Amino acid sequence: MGETRDNDAYEEELLDYEEEEEKAPDSVAAKVNGESAKKGYVGIHSSGFRDFLLKPELLRAIVDSGFEHPSEVQHECIPQAILGMDVICQAKSGMGKTAVFVLSSLQQIEPTSGQVIALVLCHTRELAYQICHEFERFSTYLPDIKVAVFYGGVHIKVHKDLLKNECPHIVVGTPGRILALARDKELSLKNVRHFILDECDKMLESLDMRKDVQEIFKMTPHDKQVMMFSATLSKEIRPVCKKFMQDPMEIYVDDEAKLTLHGLVQHYIKLTELEKNRKLNDLLDALDFNQVVIFVKSVNRAAELNKLLVECNFPSICIHSGMSQEERLTRYKGFKEGHKRILVATDLVGRGIDIERVNIVINYDMPDSADTYLHRVGRAGRFGTKGLAITFVSSASDSDVLNQVQERFEVDIKELPEQIDTSTYMPS
Repeated sequence: MGETRDNDAYEEELLDYEEEEEKAPDSVAAKVNGESAKKGYVGIHSSGFRDFLLKPELLRAIVDSGFEHPSEVQHECIPQAILGMDVICQAKSGMGKTAVFVLSSLQQIEPTSGQVIALVLCHTRELAYQICHEFERFSTYLPDIKVAVFYGGVHIKVHKDLLKNECPHIVVGTPGRILALARDKELSLKNVRHFILDECDKMLESLDMRKDVQEIFKMTPHDKQVMMFSATLSKEIRPVCKKFMQDPMEIYVDDEAKLTLHGLVQHYIKLTELEKNRKLNDLLDALDFNQVVIFVKSVNRAAELNKLLVECNFPSICIHSGMSQEERLTRYKGFKEGHKRILVATDLVGRGIDIERVNIVINYDMPDSADTYLHRVGRAGRFGTKGLAITFVSSASDSDVLNQVQERFEVDIKELPEQIDTSTYMPS
């Protein structure tokens, strides 16, 4: 197929536009963006919660809550969680773990009358009350969704009446009371799609509580999303958590080095801006891949590069912030379903995409920071799976970012060799 491509098209240099200010779809998005993009982590991800493609009703509630930008743990978890992945997340207190499961559950729930769809268990009444309040706060503009909290110390008849007369879609509670209601057949768990444990180590370390949690778990359907969160997860308790899950995404934010993706082969290529197109052409011809994501730094470059690839008969599609949300979602779904094998994207997709078949990421343009690099390459070789990341280095500032990545995540990135063993990055 290589012979038929118009290689002249590859000699055209892409115009070096910087990404223009994204046009917020409405005043909500503008407010969500806020004035927060000043320093550090915030500056990198200034487009905020909008990038997660959340329901507009959730974005409005986020604005009302005064959240201006997602925390590191929210950036890591929300894109995966809203796609229904199982998640184990350990992150220091105050990093917004609760918002991860509250927002991702509310994003996915389609309320059905009389059905409990999400169940959140925690070890204390205070925490249960607080979590229920968070669900109420973020569901302000989703009036059809009902939330209720159940714990001991309240007469059980009150809870039974509530379940009979106004069955909630989301139930938050302590294991003892939830189990009592479920055993009495007052609380039906057969429609639960999301099973969440907050401060999971506290519940699973205590054998009595663990027994209750296991019994409740068995009353829920086999096919559901399981998410567990805690500020402290000992090495001993992690395997216990995993027994409740299927191939969970694991996030341990306390230790920077742990954020490096295991199983991911990482290389760089030194070249000039003018050599990028020819090199990309050669790579796409030479490498085996299921699907590949190519990251560029601006909307214009995404559109131009995609056009070049299509002209050269590559099965390419692009997604960037210049498109409407609907168009982005349609293209995202098309790529996810495998209709195209190459995706050209801006950082909009660096955090919001989770596709099993992607096993190669190419940084056509160097990301602006070590954080962004991690988010991008995380699209390939997701925790525990094989993948390959190749980064084009064409300037001194590109080299600086590459050095930051190596220092921060304790990883040694070498130059791409002439021959690369397919078995190192292709899932067997």
